[in-house]
Amino acid sequence: MFNPLIQYNDFVPSDTAAYGIFGAIMAFLLAFLVIFLLIAVAFYIYSSLALMKVAQRTKTGPAWLAWIPIGNIYLMSKIAKMPWWPILLLLGTFVPVVGFLLMIGFMIYLIMCIWKVCEARGKPGWWAILVIIPVIGPIWGLVMWGILAWGK
Repeated sequence: MFNPLIQYNDFVPSDTAAYGIFGAIMAFLLAFLVIFLLIAVAFYIYSSLALMKVAQRTKTGPAWLAWIPIGNIYLMSKIAKMPWWPILLLLGTFVPVVGFLLMIGFMIYLIMCIWKVCEARGKPGWWAILVIIPVIGPIWGLVMWGILAWGK
């Protein structure tokens, strides 16, 4: 039955408040995403510049491959004088059953590659092992690539 004492405007503020909270949450998530993307782009630019400089210092070409996502791994394998075909393990990571094992195999290949890149620049190879430490590994990776690229 229609009740003339209840008006439509009585329900609007609560709905507006719910939309306001949803809007605030979405704005926070969008700001977080933008900041995350900016940091990721900065790390990508830094690591590409460092790998390009390492390739130039070891006289390995083409150094511009440092800017291409799979090409940078190929460039690291050329600097390390290792075969390039284990990069194909990345394709197998999409296979449901064995993908995890192939990903572990690729990570082992990548650590060995970084080990030999360190040795090619005259630095200790065990620096590559420090990259897999959970909290400080990514920070050490940035420092290590900086030392390999611009250090003496």
